[in-house]
Amino acid sequence: MARGRLRIYLGAAPGVGKTYAMLQEGQRLRAQGADVVVGLVEPHARRLTAALAEGLETIPRHTLVHRGTAFTEMDVDAVLARRPGIALVDELAHTNVPGSRHTKRWQDVDALLDAGIDVVTTLNIQHLESLNDVVRQITGVVQHETLPDEVARRADQIELVDLLPETLRRRLVHGDVYPQDRVESALTHYFRLGNLTALRELALLWLADRVEEGLQRYRAEHGITAPWETRERIMVGLTGGPEGETLIRRAARITARTPGSELLALHVVPGDGLAQPTPGALAGQRGLVESLGGSYHQTTGEDVPAALLRFAEAENVTQIVLGASRRGRLSLLLRAGVGQRTIHGSGPIDVHIVTHEQVGGTVFPRLPRRPSRGTGRVRLWSALIGAALLLPLLTLVLTMLRDRVGLPGVLLGYMLVVVSTALVGGVCPALAAAIASGVLADYYFTAPPHSLKVTRPIDIVALAVFVAAGWLVGAAAGAAARRTHQARRAASEARALSRLAVAMTRGQDLPALLEQVRENFALTSVSLLEREPGRGSEPRWYVLASTGERPPELPYDGDVEAPVDDRLTLAARGRGLSADDQRILAACATQIGIAHTHGRLTRHAAETDTLAAAEHTRASLLLTASNDLRSPLRTAEEALQRLHPLPPELTLHLAAARSAVHRAAQLVTDLEDLSRLHIGALDLYLRPTDPDEALTASLDDLGTGGHTIALRLPEELPYVLADAALLTRVLTVLGADALRHSPPDAPPTLTAEARPGHLTLRLTDGTGSGPAGARTGSLPFRLSRDLAEAMGGALEPTTTGGTFSVTLTLPTAAPRPGTAVEDPSDPGSPP
Repeated sequence: MARGRLRIYLGAAPGVGKTYAMLQEGQRLRAQGADVVVGLVEPHARRLTAALAEGLETIPRHTLVHRGTAFTEMDVDAVLARRPGIALVDELAHTNVPGSRHTKRWQDVDALLDAGIDVVTTLNIQHLESLNDVVRQITGVVQHETLPDEVARRADQIELVDLLPETLRRRLVHGDVYPQDRVESALTHYFRLGNLTALRELALLWLADRVEEGLQRYRAEHGITAPWETRERIMVGLTGGPEGETLIRRAARITARTPGSELLALHVVPGDGLAQPTPGALAGQRGLVESLGGSYHQTTGEDVPAALLRFAEAENVTQIVLGASRRGRLSLLLRAGVGQRTIHGSGPIDVHIVTHEQVGGTVFPRLPRRPSRGTGRVRLWSALIGAALLLPLLTLVLTMLRDRVGLPGVLLGYMLVVVSTALVGGVCPALAAAIASGVLADYYFTAPPHSLKVTRPIDIVALAVFVAAGWLVGAAAGAAARRTHQARRAASEARALSRLAVAMTRGQDLPALLEQVRENFALTSVSLLEREPGRGSEPRWYVLASTGERPPELPYDGDVEAPVDDRLTLAARGRGLSADDQRILAACATQIGIAHTHGRLTRHAAETDTLAAAEHTRASLLLTASNDLRSPLRTAEEALQRLHPLPPELTLHLAAARSAVHRAAQLVTDLEDLSRLHIGALDLYLRPTDPDEALTASLDDLGTGGHTIALRLPEELPYVLADAALLTRVLTVLGADALRHSPPDAPPTLTAEARPGHLTLRLTDGTGSGPAGARTGSLPFRLSRDLAEAMGGALEPTTTGGTFSVTLTLPTAAPRPGTAVEDPSDPGSPP
């Protein structure tokens, strides 16, 4: 059986016309011959809405009695038995009365959809679970009836019922939404112009995201890769270089000028993993992107422009922001930069090339200021010394063979020396060897001999080509050596991290992990230090673990320090580390910090489990003991009842004995309940509860003394989320304790105050309250406090000026049944 289709009329606030639009659609479908029934419609006494429902078949509602009051809900079974083609069901986020088939109305709708019935329903944006906190911040009203976003996302159609905030306020004034006695309060609270504007924007943005999800799904199903400019998405490409912040701010300004646009940042990691950005630069740039409202992404690719364009197509990017190349003009002549290659393949995507201070502008590539990595100073000087020895020797040999070898052969011989020098020392020695070889060839083997003057143009060209070829070979050799060094470095780092990761997965302790780090970096000793929290300018450090000889006890005692976080740091003694070694040591320190935190959490969890097991055992023993005590107490009570008749002088003693046995039995009952509560065996039925009924029941349980308690309560108390029987019991215990410690001429006083989200009940003794510690340490008071906390509330005693007060705080539920509102913003049925 095919599942039914769900259509939602979404509104930004009550009164925009969702129910009216739903009924209009029902009338239209009925006129077209569709089988339409009204499962449930809440007209809220709105005349036009009720009139529009006339002519539509209505399924009678199901009547439920809750705490003596009759309520009606949708009869799901009757709708399923009727099996219409389309059912109209109002207020999708509504909470059903206890005893209904489902807790929530959306679950009722889900049952209709499973039966193949199409459903048309209504929903306000403030009832979506993901927007609950946002709505509370805007309106100051807590929405108790919420709907999981996934339920709304599954809808086949979502149509926004939009209304200008000014128009909605006019409808309120005319009495089209609320009765006249509620209009002024609504206009000055929930229905303020700013609130309505913000809720309208929330609805539009949420619906726009759902439309975007549908568009992306359609593009994926139909294999569409070309960007559709339905929404501007600006992507900035980051290399980790110093120009990154300039590019991010420029892209953010472009985004800000286009309302509804989105900022994305992408860093492409080369597939070989060799190129490394400046340490910490990407982290700082990522923070800047997120602070400007954008999102950071990272991908891997051998070809950076191709990776950029692949990501842009996947995310439907419309504009790309790149920095101008930092390479020199000669390098750009030899190979186009990333920006140019991205432009050539961008198609309909706009590409912005942003200039910055690091733009390359020299005609020739700059020479390195220090020896290239991968060669080192030893190899550099070895190459220079070798060239200084080989060139004179080769010149001597070639001079002896001058008649047999022409200038081309001479240059080939010198080229052999230049190539050898480049392979050993890289680009700088190769360039020096090429220039020296050119000078020697000019001086000894070009006419006129023994002179730097060259008469034949062909010789000038040959010498220039030779020097250029020598420099290119040196550059290629230097790049290869640098890549080899980086590859070896990356492999070494990977091995170090993998060994540390393997050690962590095997559950090795901190000293073993530190020993692994010490061996990897050839250090003398390593310590993991923790700073004592709460210290001022002179922090106190503790050694958590250490290895090696004379491990440092303070961060500045070591030769190397790698902070983990604000409290942990890794200190080591031994050789100084290079920047690369320092970076990998920082990564190892982070991993060790994670291992330390994980170990601490594991130990804490084990201790918690042990304490929980001990508490469970203690509670079980107490429960067993209380059960064993109940039988002799019952026997004693029965024996005391048989002691009739007694002399008058013994009657008072008999009454005292009966009272003592009764109190002991009550203590046993409290002990059993406390034990059950601690081991999770006490059933709690939390539901909307009328505090007036619980107060009335507790005062009746207190007997004649309960009627002496002075009540100072508002006319109407909000419903609280509690177990009615347990709440009555807590109030009875607190009332009995207050009566017992109050003098006859100063009875206790009970006050109540309703605040947003909770209800506060305060019971205050008269003068002469007695020692507070003895009262709050009693078993009934402790049980009452634990019961209040189990119901999501709190019980706090206070003593002020000889007056003892107990404050009971409980969370409020949905509004009272029988009222015309479902929450402070929207009229509806009871919870």
